[in-house]
Amino acid sequence: MVKPFIQQVPLQPITSRNGLQKPTNQGLKVTAPFAQHFNDALKESAQQLTISKHASQRMEQRGIKIDQPLWDKIASRVMEAKQKGVNESLVLVKDAALIVSAKNQTVITAMDKNEASSQIFTNISGAIIVD
Repeated sequence: MVKPFIQQVPLQPITSRNGLQKPTNQGLKVTAPFAQHFNDALKESAQQLTISKHASQRMEQRGIKIDQPLWDKIASRVMEAKQKGVNESLVLVKDAALIVSAKNQTVITAMDKNEASSQIFTNISGAIIVD
């Protein structure tokens, strides 16, 4: 029986005559890392409150108007409440009371201050007072 002829070749690393070149960022505008942009976008979308159709109708019927800075403040406080474990909250502002699902970030219903003063609120796990 004839044995096959196998010659072992010594392994040599692959090298370049010029040496290794490091990549450069020439021509690229580097701003903030992707993770930072992603987190910023996530925070921005997380702080948006959705107004249910029912709440929108109630606000229109009762003449409740809330400006954008106040909405932003409400959204921020609802996020705080959500982080503390609140699911449904009563949000009291100067002229209105809102029932907000912190879990879903949705305004469920709205009423003016006079109507709210004669109500009993059940199934809420927190109250938020916004000045």
